[in-house]
Amino acid sequence: MAEGPALSGTFPGFMSEGAMLYRRGEYGKALSCFNNALQLRAGDKHGLVARSRCYLKLGDMESSLKDAEASLQDDKMFPEGLYQKAETLYTMGDFEFALVFYHRGCKLRPELQKFRLGIQKSHEAIINCIGNPSSVKLENKEDLCFTSRQAEGKKADQKLQIKLTKDQKCTKRQEPARNQKTERQLLGELYADKAYLEKLLKDEDLMKSVTKQGIKVEDMVLSGIAYLNTRAEFWQQQKPLYARLRERKLRQQNWTQEKKPKPAEMARYIVKSMEDVDMLLTGDSPKESCKKAERVLKTIQGWPEDEVPNKNKLIGNLHSCIGNAQFEMGRMEAALESHKMDLEFARQNHLPDAISRALHNIGRVYARTGEFQQAIDAWEEKIPMVKSSVEKMWLLHEIGRCYLELGKAEEAQDYGERSLQSALEEGDAEWQLHAGVLVAQAQEKLKDYWSAIINFETALEKAKLVHNHTAQEAITAALDNVSRSFIEDLKEREREMEVHALRDHDFSGENTEDDNSEDTEGRASEQSLKSQRGEKEGAESDREQGHEREELNERDEKGSKEESGKGEEEESEREEEEMGDDE
Repeated sequence: MAEGPALSGTFPGFMSEGAMLYRRGEYGKALSCFNNALQLRAGDKHGLVARSRCYLKLGDMESSLKDAEASLQDDKMFPEGLYQKAETLYTMGDFEFALVFYHRGCKLRPELQKFRLGIQKSHEAIINCIGNPSSVKLENKEDLCFTSRQAEGKKADQKLQIKLTKDQKCTKRQEPARNQKTERQLLGELYADKAYLEKLLKDEDLMKSVTKQGIKVEDMVLSGIAYLNTRAEFWQQQKPLYARLRERKLRQQNWTQEKKPKPAEMARYIVKSMEDVDMLLTGDSPKESCKKAERVLKTIQGWPEDEVPNKNKLIGNLHSCIGNAQFEMGRMEAALESHKMDLEFARQNHLPDAISRALHNIGRVYARTGEFQQAIDAWEEKIPMVKSSVEKMWLLHEIGRCYLELGKAEEAQDYGERSLQSALEEGDAEWQLHAGVLVAQAQEKLKDYWSAIINFETALEKAKLVHNHTAQEAITAALDNVSRSFIEDLKEREREMEVHALRDHDFSGENTEDDNSEDTEGRASEQSLKSQRGEKEGAESDREQGHEREELNERDEKGSKEESGKGEEEESEREEEEMGDDE
């Protein structure tokens, strides 16, 4: 089977782009991004939840429920998957099953406001439909995929029964019309679609026509109108948002009419408002969350400090909420100012937890805008205040990542090793993977290729352990690059050694010639010295020989004289003897 074209992007990149498009309301484009992300990392639970949200916004309930259930396939207690499945079931009208999953998520993560809100609205919808929901069993531990699909199947069957007889059409047309104002409020932008479809019904020629698939146009138009009527009834049952906003405005008006709000009312207002701000932010509505927080901040600032406990702490918290909402909207300068206000209030009132929170958020803003040194400064100040081991691992890793972005590989390696040590102490394989990759990347920058290879291989084992296929592919590619760099480095070193060896050889050759010349000169000097010494010794020996010769000559002369004297005597004796003989 032929593979599709390679996607030019990464999983985090597609997820970030999709989230941004989702916040802008461009759900179709966001859906494409999440589809691309899931092609790179199939079955990723976060990607499935994100795509399920898009399907829900686009009205594709079946696909939304399918993705929500798929996100829970490997992790039944995945909070985001539980919430998304509950939201999808609630939108489909399965309030009882939605209530079960809201309760399950609230039991798992009781600190999350969105689960409590889901329980409340499910209760209201059930009461509006059937009365007291006490008969609903909420402690069912099994998966509800089959029952929810069965309920969905019933709804699909109801949608298929759209072809109406002439009597039913006449009966439907004779039904009393809904109040237009109420219907406009319920349907919102869809009201214009319904009016258009109703206008089409008056065109008899068009209604008699048939599509290429053999479906009557009239049946399609009546199907659309029936669907919009069902949606209007559903939204009326679940108490639409405009009604809630109206009630809140009435309550606020009642409070402003009194000279002084009662302490109990103040407390309820603060708690409810903070819950709303948090709910809107977690529900991907940062703009509404920001507006709500600004209104609450303005209200609280007008109250006297002696009647509002921890007023400064509350104001700082609201600045933090506003900054987080501005961060999600991409307004980084405004977000930075809000978090700095939070930090100022926290320092003035000596609130360590609030200081830690503000430094954390300030570092996030700086990192997002590429001002990595400022992010490092904020996060390094936060390090002594960290209490959670997970937050410590994250913080050390992010500081190391900023140093790596600044090209300071040694500092990046140091913080990566500290993050890795914390992850090893906690036994967190996921963070061991992230920290190990950071350390290896820093060592690669430092050209410590062998250490980088070892750390990449260790990180690869962790990626296999946590079944992170995308990380496995990325680390494998990084290992190939480092291995090539390592081989090239070895070759370069060999070439340098050869060059040095040749230079040393040439240098030693020159020294040999110099040494030979020096040796020649030395030998010549030694020979000259020896010759000089020889001449001196020869002269002395000549002198000695001369003396010896003189002595020998003298001795010879003496001997010769003696011999000559003896000869003369002998001759004289001979002559005398001869003379005697003659006589």
